[in-house]
Amino acid sequence: MGFFAAARGFNARLTHNRLIRPSLLLRRKGPVPGILAADWAGAIMDKSGRRCVEATMGTGMKDTDFFQRALELKTPWKVTEVKMDISAKTVEVVIACEGRVWADPDSQQRLHIHGYERRRWRHLDTMQFETVLVAEVPRVKYPDGHTELVTVPWAQPHGRFSAFFEAWAIQVLTACANIAAGCELLRLDWSTGQTIMSRGVKRGLERRQLELTQVGIDEKSFGRGQDYISVMSDLRGSRVIEVVPGRDTASVCALWETLSQRQRQQVMAVAMDLSAACIAGTRLKVPDAKIVFDRFHVSALLNQAVDQVRRQENRRLLEEGDERLKGTRQSWLFNPKNLSDDRLEALAVLARQNLKTSRAWMHKENFEGFWSQPSRWGGGGYLRSWYNSAIRSRLEPIKRAARTLKEHAEGLLNYFSYRITNAVSEGLNSRIQTLKSAARGFRNFAHYRIRILFYCGKLDLYPLKAS
Repeated sequence: MGFFAAARGFNARLTHNRLIRPSLLLRRKGPVPGILAADWAGAIMDKSGRRCVEATMGTGMKDTDFFQRALELKTPWKVTEVKMDISAKTVEVVIACEGRVWADPDSQQRLHIHGYERRRWRHLDTMQFETVLVAEVPRVKYPDGHTELVTVPWAQPHGRFSAFFEAWAIQVLTACANIAAGCELLRLDWSTGQTIMSRGVKRGLERRQLELTQVGIDEKSFGRGQDYISVMSDLRGSRVIEVVPGRDTASVCALWETLSQRQRQQVMAVAMDLSAACIAGTRLKVPDAKIVFDRFHVSALLNQAVDQVRRQENRRLLEEGDERLKGTRQSWLFNPKNLSDDRLEALAVLARQNLKTSRAWMHKENFEGFWSQPSRWGGGGYLRSWYNSAIRSRLEPIKRAARTLKEHAEGLLNYFSYRITNAVSEGLNSRIQTLKSAARGFRNFAHYRIRILFYCGKLDLYPLKAS
């Protein structure tokens, strides 16, 4: 049964059973929401004398013409039949190809039709009915003997969905917290949703135009234990460029190799932590780029030194029955601006006492002045002064941190030339963690990578037909 014919019978039964009354219809000319415009014409007066639409069986548009126009089909493609199954709530639109002659799009040489292949594509729903497009697609034969299916105008090659449906699915998936929720709304299985994501990411990477000058490299946990991925970010564009497994030198090199030689030459500065692998891989692949060590990772290094001093001293004090440092870990590590009034007052009391932890904390806080220096020259002088003070502190963890910072002085001073940090990368890492939590973790790196690039890559994911 045709779609419009079935709908006319359905609407006629509703009217006959007085489920729809003329007085409840819109008091205006034009189509009535929820009722096919082709089935309603003319006008009558209701009891109040107002003009309203009358339920009459008009000639209207044929169902095949409706879908022909809705799908924007042109010769040689033509909708020949529309099948509607009310019980299954499905609509099947049959499309025929009337063309008999095809040409190679490159050479314009005539190609002979070798045969036909029946294909099906999921399309946007027609009201509550799942809609499927069906067509016998010609397979043409090239002069060298190989055959190919011709490209249909409503779908991308090798796809199982129309371009309009795929674009809608991408919108739904990007709006949902996880892929399972999106697939439930779209009435798709998980693997199909993942396929749509993968196709979108592939299109986006092929279309992406990169003009990178400032890049961030950071690591993120993947699975259990010491399982990590390396993430490259565009600091200006606030987007993820690429993701690779591991966090060693080979992984960092693999990240850089995803860029072309021209793109690598454009990179002027790279923000990173103090990892030897990041440094070695970057110097190997982009030797002309300046390395800028991230201030947040430097703060983490100094916090670790302060905490080591605190643990050692707290253990010694507890043996003597002194509990002054018990439960104070967060107070020493947090930025004083972020502490509550009670904690800040308690910290001030401890900082004035003759404790090794207090001295270590003082060196950590003093280093913050380095980042506010007006120039590279001023930063160099401040770093030398701080190092001389820290190296004489007689606190071994602080002395180790000071030596580490001295060894990486060039990368620290490059901050004053570019003023970049990994704050963007850390923000993207937070977004990645949200994706990981929503998915309850990942076991497959390929799926993890697709999910990151889909949500954090700012890619053009949509098919051309629906753009």
